[in-house]
Amino acid sequence: MKQPFLVMMLLVSVLCSSATSCDKNDDNNTENTTPMPNGKIKITVNSQTFMATLLDNNSAKAFKEMLPLTINMIELNGNEKYYDLPNSLPTNSSNPQTIKNGDLMLYGSKTLVLFYKTFSTSYSYTKLGAIDDVTGLATALGSGNVTVTFEVE
Repeated sequence: MKQPFLVMMLLVSVLCSSATSCDKNDDNNTENTTPMPNGKIKITVNSQTFMATLLDNNSAKAFKEMLPLTINMIELNGNEKYYDLPNSLPTNSSNPQTIKNGDLMLYGSKTLVLFYKTFSTSYSYTKLGAIDDVTGLATALGSGNVTVTFEVE
């Protein structure tokens, strides 16, 4: 008599937690793909300028409030530049499966990352936005550390 009851409770528990997870992921996807109204920013690397569009999420809004920002971004893995921000930003991280050339993301709550190559990942990030036209981005960023300026357009 106890076994059917325990099996039924386990089944209900699994179904409820699955439904909650699905709802949470749907919210993340919606929040992380909608462009922010007036979310255009200018990213300058050496003398080359790239336009980017921020997404309509709390993380990107908090980042935009920090601008203008000129930082020395550190090279990592031959595919990204990163910088540890002085303050934490709100997060809503998820695994994007694929990082795209030009993605601007937050790793953890303080590490700003600008990717310049497309690759698969198992890590989770909060997407802030992306560069609109990545032509010349990898060349501009180069193979070492680089000074990058982020400004509101």
